[in-house]
Amino acid sequence: MDDHYFRKIEAVEFAVRYDDGKDARGLLHAQVVLVGVSRTSKTPLSIYLAHKGIRTANYPLTPEVQPPEELFAPAERLIVGLTMKPERLLKIRTERLRALGLPVEAHYASLDRIETELRFADGLMARLGCPVIDVTEKAIEETAGLIMEKWMSSTV
Repeated sequence: MDDHYFRKIEAVEFAVRYDDGKDARGLLHAQVVLVGVSRTSKTPLSIYLAHKGIRTANYPLTPEVQPPEELFAPAERLIVGLTMKPERLLKIRTERLRALGLPVEAHYASLDRIETELRFADGLMARLGCPVIDVTEKAIEETAGLIMEKWMSSTV
């Protein structure tokens, strides 16, 4: 058990504690903050990055909820926006509802709702001035690699 091991354990605990915007204070202490609408792989990416020793928080974007001030506060971190093609997101959300035994006609899985959420997220990401990654056709490892490259270049 070396320094890297303890850094990784701390990062995993951090990712779990600050998953899905549970506690906005984590946005100030994260090395990487992921933002995006529901089902854009924020949580799996946070855990993957944590296993690489990077303290990662994530925050879900939805038009009905104003993001916390902590997201806009100056801090030593990299904020990355995640987006996806609406049709792919529709398929993922429909499958998610089906897996949960919920009606697939729910507002959550309508193309109109998804497009509204993506427009809101695009505007917010532009306001943040953060890099945006389209995860539509990317594996978690590929997206994480892009994020780690951006993070490493931002810490140099």
